[in-house]
Amino acid sequence: MRHRHLVAAAAALLLAAGTAGSAHGAPGAVRAKPSVTPVAKHLVGPLSVAQAPDGTRYWTDSFAGPLYRQLPGGQPTVVFPGSKKFTAEAVSADGGVLRFATSHNNKVAHVWTLDAAGAPVAVADTFAYEKANNPDGRFTYGFLKTPKSCLAQLPKQIPGSYQGSVESHPYATASANGTTYVADAGANAILAISATGTVSTVAALKPVKVKVSASAAKANKLPSCVVGKKFALEAVPTDVEVGPDGQLYVTSLPGGPEDASLGLNGRVLRVDPATGAVSEVVGGLLSPTGVAVAANGDVYVAQLFPGVISRIAAGSHQAKTYAKVPFPAAVEATPTALLATVNALPGKGKPRGQVVTITP
Repeated sequence: MRHRHLVAAAAALLLAAGTAGSAHGAPGAVRAKPSVTPVAKHLVGPLSVAQAPDGTRYWTDSFAGPLYRQLPGGQPTVVFPGSKKFTAEAVSADGGVLRFATSHNNKVAHVWTLDAAGAPVAVADTFAYEKANNPDGRFTYGFLKTPKSCLAQLPKQIPGSYQGSVESHPYATASANGTTYVADAGANAILAISATGTVSTVAALKPVKVKVSASAAKANKLPSCVVGKKFALEAVPTDVEVGPDGQLYVTSLPGGPEDASLGLNGRVLRVDPATGAVSEVVGGLLSPTGVAVAANGDVYVAQLFPGVISRIAAGSHQAKTYAKVPFPAAVEATPTALLATVNALPGKGKPRGQVVTITP
């Protein structure tokens, strides 16, 4: 999970909040903008959100520590305090099955649930699995087929070439039919945890290969000798959801600069949980960090730095703006609205993170 700067300099990027999108109506009718309504405010960094079938909501304040629960019509309460070192993240409540994760420095990583008394119960140790299996260990990242004399000219913070390392960061979870799926942003893989706690690899996401242009080299302060060379970016999974078709939908944010200097390489992927086959639903995204799949097959994706939640109509391969909101990190489809987190990165001053609903 090297050279991944998800929060670097984010506080300075104050995107203007707003809304945009479409509503079905008669020809020539004015398209209504989605309505954004806060559910929770003053969060430091809400990176994940979930809603159970009974309407119970959960969200994590991933830069502060806690996991919150809000019963229908009730006030939010902390159900897992976490800490700055072991913050709660990756919450899901599919089918009423609660899952969340904690990790530290990509070397300590667990998926949890809560028992009937509210005590945390470990579901799986994803770092132990990573240490034993390292699903992306066979992949080569960095500059490909580049002379050592050129690699020696690279800035110290940029590796010339390296293999997938032993790291685990369970960044998102989803459950279906007794299996919990994990988007592991350290392992660069989608994992499956069985009902008995056995961990296996569904798919290791292959590197995203880009050709370095002269402008990209200049923007990233790279030597001219890398122009025209291919660079293999880590295909970091940032969310996973189970669609109504039984397929897994995954957002992938390639490790590297969090801008378009190397191109728009973020994607929404479809992964077959039975075979591990990976196909692209849509590409050309910037910093996709959250995905949701509605009951009708429409896919929603949160793009953090552009400040956009996009909609991909069922069967389509084109993402269109649904709503403009500042720094959206997570998005969840519910029967009545989208549930999302906004202003999800910490900045100066008072915490501005929110959980919101977006309708229609």
